[in-house]
Amino acid sequence: MTRSTIIVACGRRICSLPVVATFGLVILLLAHAARAQQDLPESLRKVFQTGVDAEKAGHLGEAERAFLSVLRQGGNVAFVHHNLGTVYQQRGDQVRAIAEFREAIRLQPQFAAPHILLGASLLATHRLPEAVRELERAVELAPQEPAAHLELAKAYESSGNPVGVVNQYQILCAIAPRDPECTYQLGQAYLKLSQWCVGEIRRLAPQSARMHEIIADALLGQGQTTRAIHFFQRAAQADPKLPGIHLALAQIYLQQNRTQEAQREIAQELDLVPESVAAKALQDRIASRK
Repeated sequence: MTRSTIIVACGRRICSLPVVATFGLVILLLAHAARAQQDLPESLRKVFQTGVDAEKAGHLGEAERAFLSVLRQGGNVAFVHHNLGTVYQQRGDQVRAIAEFREAIRLQPQFAAPHILLGASLLATHRLPEAVRELERAVELAPQEPAAHLELAKAYESSGNPVGVVNQYQILCAIAPRDPECTYQLGQAYLKLSQWCVGEIRRLAPQSARMHEIIADALLGQGQTTRAIHFFQRAAQADPKLPGIHLALAQIYLQQNRTQEAQREIAQELDLVPESVAAKALQDRIASRK
């Protein structure tokens, strides 16, 4: 189960209520129907409310019949199509859901909620470019709506855009700074971004200093110190002016009581970055071993 929101259609504005949404989809219910009904003829308001109540209760067939009845009798307004779309979406009928959300958007282009749920349905049918486009539009229309950013993050992840995923979770954390789930998901997004970056470096420059450094760090974390030294040395050969490499070697040599080698490496590090506090501190530790 994932943290999300229920979007509440309140006439021409979007409100948010916290909810735990299942199956990774945003569930939209028309909670403030009385205000929304102002756009309907009085004779259709009761029928529409019947559909809203049925949808809340999970009676989707009854809700569908009520919303279709409203449309047949002339209640061709955005939020009726929108709620009918949510009925189809909850049933898993994404084709009909998409059609209803598109009609809602045609009738009321500034209505953010159908953009969000249209994006979710497009994502469910693997139409990634369209999903991203709709969800980016939703974010423009409702920049403080968490559901828009959550669905856009999912779309970016599915389309292989880890930078975009991080950006959306950063925004979500700013909107809900006390929500631990936002912080957790941001951390996961950073982790995936890091993995993606490593993959890109491996693909673009497999013999680069950074690639050798990445391998060395991984080996060092596994306790394979001798092999780590080898790859740090290869990194230094590939780019003699890359900061951090000689510092890492100096730290390893000092732990192995190879003081002269540690002193040589830290001197090279300070030649590159004389202002390095870490290098100066390690130089003092090396001097104390003499």
